[in-house]
Amino acid sequence: MVKIRLSRFGSAHNPHYRIVVADVRRPRDGGYIESLGHYDPRKTSENFLKIDVERANHWIAQGAQPTDTARRLLRSQGVKISKK
Repeated sequence: MVKIRLSRFGSAHNPHYRIVVADVRRPRDGGYIESLGHYDPRKTSENFLKIDVERANHWIAQGAQPTDTARRLLRSQGVKISKK
């Protein structure tokens, strides 16, 4: 099964996340199929959230299931996601 989820990168006490499409059997920070964007929860810049909406829609159409946090971020960028 493929999920859209967050993968952490950045340094200690300074988290940044990639929004990625990954197999559920992979570790959180392990390999992924495709990166859809990035998210800075500390909002240190104006573009703290960037998502490739077209690719996100593609993966959702292919059956990828977003995690709860990824779902919230995708919806904030206008990606249409059916309810659970």
